[in-house]
Parts: sequence; C-alpha cells; structure tokens
Amino acid sequence: MKKIYIAGCGGMLGEAFYKQFSSEFELKCTDIDVNEPWLQYGDFRDYRKYREDVIAFQPDYLFHLGAFTDLEYCETHSDETYITNTLSVENAVYIANELDIPMLYISTAGIFDGKKELYDDWDLPNPLGVYAKSKYVAEVFVQQNAKRYLVCRAGWMMGAGPKKDKKFIQKLMKQIKEGKKELYIVNDKDGTPTYTHDFANNVKALIQNEYWGLYNMVCGGQTSRLEVARELLKILKREDSITITEVESNYFKNIYFAERPPCERLINKKLELRNLNSMRNWKVALNEYVQNYYKGYLSNE
Repeated sequence: MKKIYIAGCGGMLGEAFYKQFSSEFELKCTDIDVNEPWLQYGDFRDYRKYREDVIAFQPDYLFHLGAFTDLEYCETHSDETYITNTLSVENAVYIANELDIPMLYISTAGIFDGKKELYDDWDLPNPLGVYAKSKYVAEVFVQQNAKRYLVCRAGWMMGAGPKKDKKFIQKLMKQIKEGKKELYIVNDKDGTPTYTHDFANNVKALIQNEYWGLYNMVCGGQTSRLEVARELLKILKREDSITITEVESNYFKNIYFAERPPCERLINKKLELRNLNSMRNWKVALNEYVQNYYKGYLSNE
C-alpha cells in the first residue's frame, strides 16, 4: 500500500481526500487544527518541522492542501497570507524534490481576471487580489521547480457540510436554517462549483495514470451564483417559500470588499483530452452533497 502525506488536511477538501484515499493508501494527515481523530498536528509553515515530519513518514506522494481562502482576511493580512499560501508551497516543493516524490498543489479559478467567459488549462492567469496572487505565484513556483507535480485548479468549492464548509452553500443553508424568507444573491458573478469528493476522485485517477502537470478540475456545467442559489432552493423544495432577490456585488461591498473576478468559469480541457474527466455536472453533485451532509439540518425549523 503506497503512502501519502497530506498537509493541511483539516478543512473541507481534506475531509474528502481522507474519505476517498484512506482505503487504498496509507495516509498521514496533518493540520494546525486537529479536528478529526485521523488528524495529527502539523504546521507546514515551519519548514524544518514540516520536512522532518514528512521524511520520517517516507511517503510516496506529498499532498499540500491547506491555504487561507477567506479573501477579506487575505487582503488585510497579506504577509501572513503569502507565508501560508505561497512560501509553504515552496516548502512542499523542496521536500518532495528531496524525497524524489510527486506533489499535489491545489490552485483556484480565482487566479483569472474574469474578462473571458471560459478559461481552459492554457489560458494565462491575471490575479486581482492578495489571495489570488498568493495562489498564482505558488502555482508558478511548483510548475517551474517541482520534479513531478499535479496542480489542480478548483472552482467554487462545496463539501464537508456545516462543520467545515465556510463557502457559498453553507452560508445559504445557515440563512435558511435561521428562518430567512428572502435571500439576497448577486447576479454578476459566474463560475463553476466543485464538489470535494469528485475533485479527490479525479486527482486519484491522475495519480494512478501518472499524468503529471496542470489541470482545471471543476464540476460540469457553467453557471452563476444566482443559478446555484435557485437550484439549492429547488433541491430543498423551498422555492415557493423563500424569495431570491437579485443584487449586484456592490450590495455586499462592506462585507466582501476584496476584488473578485466577474467570471471564474473553468473548463476541464486537459482532463477531457486525456479521457479522464470524471467530474459530474454541478447540479448532480450539489444534490448529492445536500442529501449526504445536510440531512436533518433544517428540521428544527
């Protein structure tokens, strides 16, 4: 059984990687937030300790998952963001190269400026804010310096349920649970949801085929924040009892002040050309996500 060291495994993506890989690989999962029985403490920002811990485990692969993803936090804590999102990735490259093993780095659709309607794997990024820049320069460093690597770009992440999901779906579910009858949803943001379990499974396919390199990896179907919200209400059978009010992004400018691209729609062109695209349509994935992780969540209403 091959071994994988997964750094930054305490979040929503880490939960899916643990579930999808633990039966076929021996895992060591670490995070600064030890919130699961299968997690151990590890801080990948500390290069010396990160290196010692990985070398002691002698893995066949190094997966580097963790990052700051709150755009407003990143914008107001730029040094901390670059240490966590950029320099730590450089740490992973040094360690993986020393052990001569492949590494995985998670990038984001947010590295584009949103001026195009669709972005394939070969489109040139133009990051707008601190978060996007920190992720993009790390992506470039991996491509230029790692011996063998996977860089997989995710879209609007959804997964792990109310315990760990801090993104769009959970924010909407929380409002619904609180009894809100009107949801204010932006009508000027397009993108592609990415279900954590589909993402982890598609990474596994690339690993097994040893297709290294850079890959867009998002669910199928191009959509918008507005359409995702409408589909969620449809799944919950709340479309008649909850109203969606369309607003522009400026409506939330005091809360979400970090610049975001108007369009983050990716297409998995390389995965398709290699006949390895197993990412399902976002509506199918969203429905499965809600059924698996939110059963009983709204029942106290």
